[in-house]
Amino acid sequence: MKKYLLLFLGFSVVLLSCSKDDNNIKNGETPNPDSTDVTVQNFMWQALNLWYFWQADVNDLADDRFSTDAQYTEFLQTYDDPESFYYDILLYGDDRFSFLNEDYSELVSNLSGVSKSNGLEFGLVKFSDSNDVFGYVQYIVANSDASTKDIKRGDLFLKVDGTQLTVDNYYDLLFGDNDSYTLGMAYISGNTIYEDTTREVTLTKIENQVEDPILIAETLDVGGTKVAYLMYNRFLSNFNEDLNEVFLKFKNDGATELVLDMRYNPGGSVNTSRLLASMIYDTDTDKVYIKQRWNDKIQAQLTDDYLTDYFASTTGVSPINTLNLSRVFVLATNGSASASELVMNGLAPYIDVIHIGETTRGKNEFSITLVDDPGNSFIYSSDREDKINTDNSWGLQPLVGRNQNADGFYDYTSGLVPDIELEEDLTNLGTLGNVDEPLLKRALQEISGTSAKGDFTVQMAAKSFTSSRVQTAVKDNMYLDKPLPTDLTIQ
Repeated sequence: MKKYLLLFLGFSVVLLSCSKDDNNIKNGETPNPDSTDVTVQNFMWQALNLWYFWQADVNDLADDRFSTDAQYTEFLQTYDDPESFYYDILLYGDDRFSFLNEDYSELVSNLSGVSKSNGLEFGLVKFSDSNDVFGYVQYIVANSDASTKDIKRGDLFLKVDGTQLTVDNYYDLLFGDNDSYTLGMAYISGNTIYEDTTREVTLTKIENQVEDPILIAETLDVGGTKVAYLMYNRFLSNFNEDLNEVFLKFKNDGATELVLDMRYNPGGSVNTSRLLASMIYDTDTDKVYIKQRWNDKIQAQLTDDYLTDYFASTTGVSPINTLNLSRVFVLATNGSASASELVMNGLAPYIDVIHIGETTRGKNEFSITLVDDPGNSFIYSSDREDKINTDNSWGLQPLVGRNQNADGFYDYTSGLVPDIELEEDLTNLGTLGNVDEPLLKRALQEISGTSAKGDFTVQMAAKSFTSSRVQTAVKDNMYLDKPLPTDLTIQ
């Protein structure tokens, strides 16, 4: 078996083969492409063969899959569509979350919360008796085009540019290349949805739209108890200081309870999840938050100290403001994934996590961004933009590891089940942050001890099959933003 020395300096990684006679299949060069350009396919195979979590379970990624360059080249030439090669050939069958982008720069921007968007966040629901689809507004992003239009949480729509939404056309109509579209609105009467022929709303997508993931942060007075309420919609590292400031405000307000609303939060930064957990529970850096598990190639070379993430005492810039809570109420639904679930699972060994809502999405794996830079072992680094192959702009976001909590629990691929089940009701979505919004109201009743009172009957459950939150370039990704250690030898 050949050996490859990876010299890790933060994210600056150099791949060196140990022998001049090593087969080109493993050194990042495109082997004899003949008349067919397999640059992209070669990059994908190389990158996943090294980093992919399920590399050992995919026959076509096996280290001994090809005995000659000619066999390898012929294999790559068989697949002329890079996207189908990635999804249909290289990915493990149970992998629901690895993805890619034809333009890595767009992928990198989206990981920072920057995208092309009109600011409308919504869920899509399929009618039970047809393939028709309707949308319902979950919330509006501040300082967006939608925030200037006559549209709000709870509004429904059936059509886009005069065409009825269906399971076959919704993606092109809502998430395609069109920069502007007009929604045909709808309303509920009884348990029936009707088209509102008098109302349309035109929305325009704006380049470089930045969403602050902190939608609402306020302290409520519930029978004399100060309850912090935080609606947090994505784990973005460039907002870590803002998040810490929010917890300082909660502390100064005297908050002794927290309702953490992540019902629409699809995930993001692993490190930000660690910081949020520390703001909720503790800043003891000797306490284990999570442990990583990589593929066998990587795992054997990483120390236990590197594989373990502890609670944090600083953001890296300022001391953590922690509430030191013994319990937290989490509002989570099927729209809650990856880093959201990680916070819940990471806190579970230490405090009571009272989960109100629905079973979560079930994503416990993390990813890294890979680009065609074999000199850096394909890991994206902003200071190596000039080293990325200019003939290949594809970026990959494959799952490369799995997280477990301090008790060793990680098996929630079917989702985290709520302690108190309560679906959102299309007939009564309520106003986010208002004490009468059903999910928040239910949490506040638990805090006040009046949970036996109140009617939480759901007339029309908001059973979305997808949402605008996951139909983005970063989907429901959980990404590792932690530099790899130095001097690893990969067998």
